[in-house]
Amino acid sequence: MTTVITFGTFDVFHVGHLRVIQRAAAFGDRLVVGVSADALNLRKKDRLPVFPEAERMEIVGALKEVDEVFLEESLELKRDYVQKYDAQVLVMGDDWAGRFDELTDVCRVEYLPRTPAISTTALIEKIASTA
Repeated sequence: MTTVITFGTFDVFHVGHLRVIQRAAAFGDRLVVGVSADALNLRKKDRLPVFPEAERMEIVGALKEVDEVFLEESLELKRDYVQKYDAQVLVMGDDWAGRFDELTDVCRVEYLPRTPAISTTALIEKIASTA
């Protein structure tokens, strides 16, 4: 059985999120998803997500492609997460291309193209500008 692991904030869930999860699931038999903690998002984006981590985990966990969800506390723990969940494949968006190549000693690393013209940040900005 091949376990695939991927990570994301998955805030303001949209079709781009769905597609990356579907495409990640196609790399194996079991998909594990790390949902970025609120505190992690505050550190990396200097803002909290619109939806709290518990709700984002519930949404992601409800998808038929997802077998297990966990809270990602730190970007620096990717290797630990891969090993903890015995993942053979790490899937990330191509906006992270090259960033996790050092993990190729423990798993295969795949970078997927993002869905064109879809961005959570852009959606949030568009919603805020019309409010």
